[in-house]
Amino acid sequence: MAYVSAQLNQVTSALGAGPSMWLMYGTDVHTDVDAADFISDGSDKGMAVTDVVIYVKTTATVGATLHSVSAVTAGGAATLTPAILA
Repeated sequence: MAYVSAQLNQVTSALGAGPSMWLMYGTDVHTDVDAADFISDGSDKGMAVTDVVIYVKTTATVGATLHSVSAVTAGGAATLTPAILA
């Protein structure tokens, strides 16, 4: 599959200088979601580096993964990185 803009929505906006939280769902595995520039319109949606994204996979092995925005390009694409939970 591929990124679908309508499946990415902001849940909370940044308070002060903090990160925003986003919810995204789809049929992609989390390693596809982590591909460089996977979110083609991240800048247009208002994403910023350090924002948090919860991704919910809706088919086959249903589950959720946590990611952070590691880059937003001038062209608008955003790249996610898997979260480090320790």
